Amino acid sequence: MRRLIDALADDTDFFIEQVQITAIVFDNSDDVTIWATTFFDQELHFFHLGLQFQSLDLILRLSDTRAAALQEEVAEALATVTEWPCLLEYTTEEKPPVVLPNVALKLSCTYPADGPFEGEEDEPDETFMIGMEADKEDEYEPGAPHNIFYLEGVFLRVEP
Repeated sequence: MRRLIDALADDTDFFIEQVQITAIVFDNSDDVTIWATTFFDQELHFFHLGLQFQSLDLILRLSDTRAAALQEEVAEALATVTEWPCLLEYTTEEKPPVVLPNVALKLSCTYPADGPFEGEEDEPDETFMIGMEADKEDEYEPGAPHNIFYLEGVFLRVEP
């Protein structure tokens, strides 16, 4: 499975369909992140979608026959959570991924707020890596978009 951001030609807003939610993560009391998969260019890709709670409720209402049960599960999790982040997974036979039938999501890319060494151009880099990670090259690319997206819109396919 590939990262969705790696399949994009550029960082303009785009649409995806055939979305399956594999997890809902409550980061704090103000926002939520969905972990999901989609078929894009005939391949399975994963991505993270940052949302506000109103958008999560809308997406859950579009989850066909599981909508009421999912909304109840989310409400119960929020009412009883004692530690953040709170994770609801949908990756087993008992709790399969949540399919969004006939739904297209319009997404936009996100970027890091600051590069790891931004503003430190005059200072030499004195970071030392110890252990197995020491030989790996840093994968961070300044200004490169993350595999986390924002929701710009939700569209339904109307079949005649």
